Amino acid sequence: MTKTNHSLAALLLATVAFGAHAHGDVSCPKIPKEEWRPQMELQHKLSAEGWRIRQVKTFSTCYEVYGFDAKGERVEAFFNPKTFERIEPNSAPEKK
Repeated sequence: MTKTNHSLAALLLATVAFGAHAHGDVSCPKIPKEEWRPQMELQHKLSAEGWRIRQVKTFSTCYEVYGFDAKGERVEAFFNPKTFERIEPNSAPEKK
């Protein structure tokens, strides 16, 4: 393997490891799907707060948002699909 191939392989492994780590620390509340608000509603809310959204998708029992927050910082953020409350990594799920 060439030096370039080694560098590319290391970069790929680091990227995969980071992605797995980011998701592993989030605990989302279990909310029935019929109580979830639409993804577009979350996107509009965040845009009105100054966020620039690249993508909103479903992850487990959360909405996962990729983009830039109101400060212009790149973020991967998780939100409660019913309340749109932001869920921080390592936070306990809300109890109902």
